[in-house]
Amino acid sequence: MAIGKLFIVPTPVGNLGDMTPRAIDVLNQVSQILAEDTRTSAPLLKHFGIATPISSHHKFNEHATVAPIIERLKAGENIALISDAGTPGVSDPGFLLSRECRNNQIEVETLPGATAFVPALINSGLPCDRFVFEGFLPQKKGRATRLETLCNDDRTFIIYESPLRLVKTLQQLAEYCGADRQASVSREISKLHNTTVNDTLGGLASFFEANPPKGEIVIVVAGKTEKEVKVHRNKYKDE
Repeated sequence: MAIGKLFIVPTPVGNLGDMTPRAIDVLNQVSQILAEDTRTSAPLLKHFGIATPISSHHKFNEHATVAPIIERLKAGENIALISDAGTPGVSDPGFLLSRECRNNQIEVETLPGATAFVPALINSGLPCDRFVFEGFLPQKKGRATRLETLCNDDRTFIIYESPLRLVKTLQQLAEYCGADRQASVSREISKLHNTTVNDTLGGLASFFEANPPKGEIVIVVAGKTEKEVKVHRNKYKDE
């Protein structure tokens, strides 16, 4: 019996028009869809007329569900994984299952598709030939270390953040990187109220303190300039 395949299927981050025909075909053809939240994904599947059975696979149950999924794949089933929005595995469940497929010689096929940080990076107008995607910062342990490391990198870096924590994060970034570091904040990528605000970190912190945001947030910050890197190196040598 042939071993099945795991399909990683991106779904729109906002605009349903971004769903690809191939993604719809795959979701119709597999025997099971694993979703981060079935309540969120059900309307999407209904919109595209996808009647494939759906079950939950999220960060709170993935350690328990991986083994049974692997057994089903070994038995010849093709299974698809989707997240609430965007590409599974990018700050969403997916890595653990993909790793176990690799360990069991099960093929994983990831479809190209939507992810929020790429449009935000391009919209920022900041250098995008070299960049670091950080995802969500640690909330407590390790946060200061990560901020210091990122702010001393000469590459553009990208952070996901919730609207409730945005101002605090921007203030911390301004403290570690300098208030004059160029940055941008994008929200509601591809949705009706999609906006990008470009300014310094200090300016963005002030703006969003006066204008509390809603929706999904992507922060893009310019890398440390060559001049700043040299100053940091010289300071390190002197110490």
